[in-house]
Amino acid sequence: MTEHPVSPLTVLIADDQPLVRRGLALILSPAPGVRVVAEAANGEQAVELARLHRPSVVVMDIRMPVLDGVQATERLSRELPDCRVLALSTFDMDEYVVAALRAGAAGFLPKDVSPEELLAAVRTVHSGEAAVAPRLLTRLLAAYVTAPGPPPRPGTGAAAQPAGSAELTAREVEVWRLIAEGLDNNEIAQAMQISASTVKNHITNVFGKLRVRDRAQAVIAAYESGLVAPAPRG
Repeated sequence: MTEHPVSPLTVLIADDQPLVRRGLALILSPAPGVRVVAEAANGEQAVELARLHRPSVVVMDIRMPVLDGVQATERLSRELPDCRVLALSTFDMDEYVVAALRAGAAGFLPKDVSPEELLAAVRTVHSGEAAVAPRLLTRLLAAYVTAPGPPPRPGTGAAAQPAGSAELTAREVEVWRLIAEGLDNNEIAQAMQISASTVKNHITNVFGKLRVRDRAQAVIAAYESGLVAPAPRG
């Protein structure tokens, strides 16, 4: 039986299409422990209503008028860091998704997901985890992120490296690389022939040293630093 977070899960829905907003609310509102507190028609309204209601999660359409979802996410990450953003897009391959994750979104879903997947993603980001399928994230980054420099090495200070990457040990760099390639914890443990608990410890250290909040931001940092090279575009 799945255990849900004890703290109340309040949700703000931001989408410029009224029918989409209503549909999302009808999916989320009946769920145990979930309460939809507000709906916004653009990013500016989303930020204002988030300041007022302090929701646990904002379900944020990326492409909206007045202020788009990327800009709204960046403002929420700066002003309300405890508010988690779950980005939505009509397309699963959307360059705006990478921008939203870089701005601080904790997850991404295409709009054609099932109600069960939406609810699960909302609960996941509320719990503090990233809700992005690892292999979808690597596809997005391979398509839309260009690495600016050579792969970082432990102990070097290349300009392309994220802050703190020079502090990583060789094992932590390897864990970081495998995260960026889309492996989950169990797959990393198998690849490195170490225990899952050791992988978790390494990941905690990687996140702390890179100053990233979750897996999605760690993967973006890996591509931007050149640790993982984007696939050639056909």
